[in-house]
Amino acid sequence: MAVNTSAEAPLPVGEVSRLIGGWIDRLGAVWVEGQITQLSRRPGAGVVFLTLRDPSYDISVGVTCYRQVFDAVADVVSEGARVVVHCKPEWYAPRGQLSLRAAEIRPVGVGELLARLEQLKKSLAREGLFAPERKKPLPFLPQLIGLVCGRASAAERDVLENARHRWPAVRFEVRNVAVQGVHAVPQVVQAVKELDALEEVDVIVVARGGGSVEDLLPFSDEQLVRAVAACRTPVVSAIGHEPDSPLLDLVADLRASTPTDAAKKVVPDVGEEYERVRMLRDRARRCVGALLEREERGLAHALARPSIQDPHRMIDARAEEVSMLLDRGRRALRHQLDRADSELTHTHARVVALSPAATLKRGYAVLQREDGHAVRAPDEVEAGEVLRARVSAGEFTVRVDH
Repeated sequence: MAVNTSAEAPLPVGEVSRLIGGWIDRLGAVWVEGQITQLSRRPGAGVVFLTLRDPSYDISVGVTCYRQVFDAVADVVSEGARVVVHCKPEWYAPRGQLSLRAAEIRPVGVGELLARLEQLKKSLAREGLFAPERKKPLPFLPQLIGLVCGRASAAERDVLENARHRWPAVRFEVRNVAVQGVHAVPQVVQAVKELDALEEVDVIVVARGGGSVEDLLPFSDEQLVRAVAACRTPVVSAIGHEPDSPLLDLVADLRASTPTDAAKKVVPDVGEEYERVRMLRDRARRCVGALLEREERGLAHALARPSIQDPHRMIDARAEEVSMLLDRGRRALRHQLDRADSELTHTHARVVALSPAATLKRGYAVLQREDGHAVRAPDEVEAGEVLRARVSAGEFTVRVDH
C-alpha cells in the first residue's frame, strides 16, 4: 500500500528502508538467470559473493550464498558462466542495498541454451523478422563500409585486408566492441545503431571469429536481433565459422560464412571487374562487328541486284514498251480513222446519189402546195391552184389547169 507523506510529515530514511525491506520480503524465493561477472571466494570464509548480470539490459545484482551451496557447482561454474539461481531477495537496511541469497545454483548447459535459442528463434520467426522479403539488397560498390568487430581481432584483419586487396579504394568506419561476455550485447547494439545513423555508410558488417556456443550467445540475443531488423542499412553477418549459425545470421540481409567471405561478398574484386569489363567490351565489339558484317553483306547483296546496278534498265524497258504500245495505238487509231473515212465517203456518195437535189439535177421537179407538202398524186390538187415547182436551179410557181 502507498504511504501517505508530505513535506510537513516526511518519513525518516530508516523508515523508508524498513518499508522497502518489507516489500522485498513479500516477494519470496524466485529463480533467476544471469551471467556471473565477478566471483569472490575468500579462503576460510563461509560465504561466497557473486555478481549476476543480465547482458541484454546491462543490469547487475549481487548474490551471496554459503560455501557448501557454491562448492556443489564450483567445478563447472566460473566467471562468465550462465547460471540459474534459486534465491530470495534481501534488503540490507543499513546500507540500502539489494542482494540475492542463493539456496541453489545450477549451471545452464549447452543443450538448455540451444533449446532456449530454438524457442526464441521460433518466436522471432512468427513475427516475420527472418522473412526473405525483408532482406535488403547490398550495393554493388559500397563507398563506406561500417565494420563492427573486436579490437585488433583476426576478424577485423581478415575483413580489412581482403576488402582492400579486392578494391583498394574501399573505406571503412570501424567500431571496436566486446564480442563476448557481459558487455558484448549493449556495445554491439550501440555500434550498429551508430553506423546505421550515418548516411554515408552503405553496408554494415558484424564480424567475429569462431568460438563456442557460449561465446557466440551475444549474437543470438533478442535485443541485438531486433536492432538489426530495424536497420535501414543492409547488414551482413559474419559470425564464427561455417558450422556456426547464431540468430544474427537469420535476421541479417546477407550471411557470410566467415569474415573473409564477408569481404568477398561485400566488395567486388577489381581484377575480376576489370576482366568482366574487358569481356563485355570484347563481346560488344564482336556484336558490333557481326552487325556491321551482316549489314555489309546485305548492302552488297542489294547492290548486286540488276535494279541497283543499272537503275535505268527497267525504265528503258518500260519506255520501249510504252513506245511500242504508242505506235500500236497510233496505227490502230489511223486504221480506224481510215476505215471510218472510207465508210463516210461511201455513205456520203450514197446519200448524194439518193438525195432530192441529185434527182432534180437529172431534170426532175418537185411540186409543193402552199403548206409545203409535196404533191404525189393529181387528185391532191384542184384546178386553178397555184403550186410551187422546185427544180435544180431554183423554183417557180405554176397554176393547175385541169
